[in-house]
Amino acid sequence: MSTERPGTLYLVVGPSGAGKDALLSKAQEMLAATHVFPKRIITRPADAGGEDHRAVSHEDFAAMRDRGELAFYWQAHGLHYGIDAGIDGLLGAGRHVVCNVSRSVVEHARRRFRCIVVAVTASPEVRAARLRERGREAERDIAGRVLREVQVTPDVTVVNDGLLETAQKQFVAILSEEAIA
Repeated sequence: MSTERPGTLYLVVGPSGAGKDALLSKAQEMLAATHVFPKRIITRPADAGGEDHRAVSHEDFAAMRDRGELAFYWQAHGLHYGIDAGIDGLLGAGRHVVCNVSRSVVEHARRRFRCIVVAVTASPEVRAARLRERGREAERDIAGRVLREVQVTPDVTVVNDGLLETAQKQFVAILSEEAIA
């Protein structure tokens, strides 16, 4: 490794509609000098709306996975998601990496990297309202997402039910704390 202290991998997890993208956007704006926010690789068209991601076909995703080009990957809601294996080099070079991931990959990532798991949550009512506002899911799909539970033990939790600015400040502080420690 090129530094005495490698970077930290921040795994941002939480249910659909918790507001992870809003928190990540503000953090990226404020922490670009010390943190890297890799785009997720998703088998969803680039113009599908929502987060800025690297769109790939199912075939390309499978090939990337088989060639070891993904640090970790998962499947949810009929799509495949992954994080580029290039994060290994970034972490080794002392950069802090912040990834929006499925709770299902946390244990695998904890075995490979020095991680801090940041859970973002909001009440079921708030999450359902946010999912309706983004307009990508049918009502039955929204109900399924709100009820979906995957157990994970986070290192810290941000409750994003109130003012967005309050949650953003807390989230940025969490990411900054390890960077200056």
